[in-house]
Amino acid sequence: MSEHIIFDVSSKIATITLNRPEKLNAFNDEMLDAWVDALEECRTSDAVNVIVITGKGRAFTSGGDVAKFGDMAANTPANISKRIRENTQRLPRKLDEIDKPVIAALNGFAAGGGLDVAMMCDIRFAAESARFAETYALMGLIPGAGGAYFLPRLVGTARALEMFWTSEYIDAYTAERIGLVNKVFPDDQLMAKTYEFAERVAKSAPLAIRLIKRVVYQGLSTDLRTALDLVASNMPVVRTSEDHQEAVRAFREKREPQFNGR
Repeated sequence: MSEHIIFDVSSKIATITLNRPEKLNAFNDEMLDAWVDALEECRTSDAVNVIVITGKGRAFTSGGDVAKFGDMAANTPANISKRIRENTQRLPRKLDEIDKPVIAALNGFAAGGGLDVAMMCDIRFAAESARFAETYALMGLIPGAGGAYFLPRLVGTARALEMFWTSEYIDAYTAERIGLVNKVFPDDQLMAKTYEFAERVAKSAPLAIRLIKRVVYQGLSTDLRTALDLVASNMPVVRTSEDHQEAVRAFREKREPQFNGR
């Protein structure tokens, strides 16, 4: 795995740390390859129930490596489209395949594609000092990593357009107020609070956690009847699971359940 990604698994929690602090964790091809590989390992491994993504240094990630933008501008339109699909857009596609909870611990600022990555995650916790901006218009570009899809769904169309058109930074508490992040913590408590939440989720019934995520996201893009049918179709899976039976026994015996994901 690349030196630009630090990958660790402990207590059913996988941590992916973006590790190019000297470049504000801007992602290049090498980092993207390792990042996608780490996500795939998380997706398939029984040792992982929850995924945390964070950055090293003062940035979560500043997005794509600007040093490479000139090379793309000199390329053909067809090749630029192909490169975006086969590189940066691998991240939202891979995360879309993962039913396990994914938490972004926003240790510092996130801009452009970096903010898009944060929005690909299910939950976002931010350090007090973190700031966020969609800086595409400032660079004469459009959101390439899914920002135009994710941001309006989190903060509404009008506010999303405001952020896109102005490229202005907002602070962590403003991001919390508009629904861009879930919670804000003092900088020195961010990771501890993130892991506290992640550990709580990791100890829950894995099958139920993953199916809840699936029916929530599927429900966002369908009508009520279809959403209810999806729940009805998935209910037998959890009702007949070993985890459900263990939860019932633990409730009756007044003890903590021990789930195995089956």
